[in-house]
Amino acid sequence: MSPPPTRGGPLRPLDPYADPEETRREDPALRPRNLDEYVGQKRVVDNLRVYVRAARDRGDAMDHVLLCGPPGLGKTSLARIIAEELGVDIRPTSGPVIERSGDLAAILNSLNEREVLFIDEIHRLNRTVEEVLYSAVEDFRVDLMLGQGPGAQSVSMPLPRFTLVGATTRAGLLTRPLRERFQIQFNMDFYEPDELAEIIRRSARRLDLGISEAASVELARRSRGTPRVANRLLRRARDFAHVEGAGSLDTGVIRLTLDRLGIDEVGLDEMDRRILSSIAIKFSGGPVGVDNLSTALGEERDVIEDVYEPYLIRLGLLQRTRQGRIITRRGLTHLGIDLPDEGSSQGSLF
Repeated sequence: MSPPPTRGGPLRPLDPYADPEETRREDPALRPRNLDEYVGQKRVVDNLRVYVRAARDRGDAMDHVLLCGPPGLGKTSLARIIAEELGVDIRPTSGPVIERSGDLAAILNSLNEREVLFIDEIHRLNRTVEEVLYSAVEDFRVDLMLGQGPGAQSVSMPLPRFTLVGATTRAGLLTRPLRERFQIQFNMDFYEPDELAEIIRRSARRLDLGISEAASVELARRSRGTPRVANRLLRRARDFAHVEGAGSLDTGVIRLTLDRLGIDEVGLDEMDRRILSSIAIKFSGGPVGVDNLSTALGEERDVIEDVYEPYLIRLGLLQRTRQGRIITRRGLTHLGIDLPDEGSSQGSLF
């Protein structure tokens, strides 16, 4: 599971990342176990069915796969499903964990024929380690230098044919040579509300919870297009239903839960609204650089860019420009701020 960007304090309910403690407590039954159970990402799933079946029928390793997209959309689940559908084991790791070439060589040398090696946050691989990976995925061998100085020797170790599945939330940070070594590449997008509602109803059944269709739609609408967020909010709603409701999840319980968590009708929480209002009021609508915004909010730059902004941009409430961040007319309307005259410029909103 990919770690959240560096920040202080616990994760908020709407964070798309999962911390290690949450991962430890997470019910594995909520994860889809095969492609038939996987909801959403239809183009990705349909194409994977073809690639997996072809590799399985040939008895060969599947081509290497790169999964790109925001956190919480099911890239890790999809990697596990690929291994399950191929009928092989998966070896999970992450880019920051592999610090030295020898670490990667040890992992590769322990693989069996056709197994899946899953590297999460692959864009964070050390460049020296990344160069070792090139020959491993292309020629199925590892070239290592043993010893130092004049006595150093180059050793080439053959590897079994395996499948590398890489996942990244920052595809733009991947080097071109690494990206080109993945024959299969998928870009995963946020989920539609009806897809999230189906995921919520399935998760509720597996948690032995009763939930109405209207309640699942209401929860899906405010879950930021992210299954991990939807499942997290479902657990919080279960707590409120147990203590302050009748045990089942109806629309009233869902609205009570989300209101108490400070999540509004479009899935924004207090920090989202602070970002928009800071740009609108403190910086006169923008443009404002992310460093200035980070200082004004007391939040890390990476957190603003990776956690908060993608959803605000997706809703059309915020724009990234070369000059900085700008709040849109839709963002002003959401905050309840009077719109400027049509003829006025963005820089003179207030």
